[in-house]
Amino acid sequence: MNVDRLICDRSRALDCSGIRRVFELGARLSNPVNLSIGQPEFPVPEAIKRAAADAIARDANGYTLSQGIPELRDRIARHLRKDVGWDCEPAQGSGAAGSRPRVMVTSGTSGALLLVALAILAPGDEIVVPDPYFVLYPALPTLCGARAVLCDTYPDFRLTAARVEPLLSPRTKAVLLNSPSNPCGVVATQRECDDLLDLCRRRGVLLISDEIYDRFVYTDAAPGGATPPCPSPARVPGASDDVLLIRGFGKTYGPTGWRLGYAAGPARLIDEMTKLQQYTFVCPPTPLQWGGIAALDVDMSAQVNAYRRRRDRVVERLRAVTEIAEPGGAFYAFPRVPERLGVSASAFIERCVGRGLLVIPGGVFSTRDTHLRLSFAALDETVERGLDILIDLMLGG
Repeated sequence: MNVDRLICDRSRALDCSGIRRVFELGARLSNPVNLSIGQPEFPVPEAIKRAAADAIARDANGYTLSQGIPELRDRIARHLRKDVGWDCEPAQGSGAAGSRPRVMVTSGTSGALLLVALAILAPGDEIVVPDPYFVLYPALPTLCGARAVLCDTYPDFRLTAARVEPLLSPRTKAVLLNSPSNPCGVVATQRECDDLLDLCRRRGVLLISDEIYDRFVYTDAAPGGATPPCPSPARVPGASDDVLLIRGFGKTYGPTGWRLGYAAGPARLIDEMTKLQQYTFVCPPTPLQWGGIAALDVDMSAQVNAYRRRRDRVVERLRAVTEIAEPGGAFYAFPRVPERLGVSASAFIERCVGRGLLVIPGGVFSTRDTHLRLSFAALDETVERGLDILIDLMLGG
């Protein structure tokens, strides 16, 4: 059989992730200094693991409702009431779309993003996404026959209303905000969030706020070192009518392989996403949802503060040799490959691999190939070894 003849244009339009290519380059290394993976190095807190293990032991292993177990949805609703002021519908609500926002549990934040794309994007529609972007963002409209309209955010990597407005058209269905961002670590200000939501409201466009790194915020630390609240369009009064809020558990608490996230927003939209989940993911992993309940009661401020100190060290060292926008959150830095070297980021990464260092070229996340993404979700000594190599290469070594 000629299988190649069977492959459709949708699949052909997608390329393999450039991150995978770096992994393949590094596969020949026996002990690489790996600063390429957005995987927290700290262990998953015991209370979270125990809650999931207990659920398995008591045979909570079957299907759940497609939108997730009521206990977790109610716990998320309580969390959102405290964190962003949303009065979400209880899990045992009427089922009819009303004025209160609704919550659903998803198979990771990527699952939530896919569901909303399938729910709102038809062939020919448009969605505005920032450039640089998380690798999934431009792929989502491609899967739906729609089009990603890239918003150039260089050099400060801020998605502002002023930059977005000229890109809106009658075909625009949504604007996608990622704050704290991957790959840049930039955190939108509350004013930027407010302005972007005001623009979307005036133009009748959905604002999708991907806040998977919402707990990893380093700027304006609260007294005593507590993690400050993440600026968010969800904090604007009445935002739940116009914002789809997407968050997750993997990055904050460490179990990235659990693929557990959630979405909250207009009930009508959540209902459509739930219907689509019935035909795709069916339901999120059942015992892991019980772990999610426990997660929302775990204090992660010690881990966040450790990452803040690591961020400070990365910025301090790299600023001496190149341009870098200070990451206000997440666990990535996005420094520029010095222009004096006269090479693209992809070519520079080849040199890094030759020295045993794995980082990701900026062209994986952008139409430009001028920067690189460094993940400081690694042990302190690993980050320092990686910085030593990177700085030496940036100095021409």
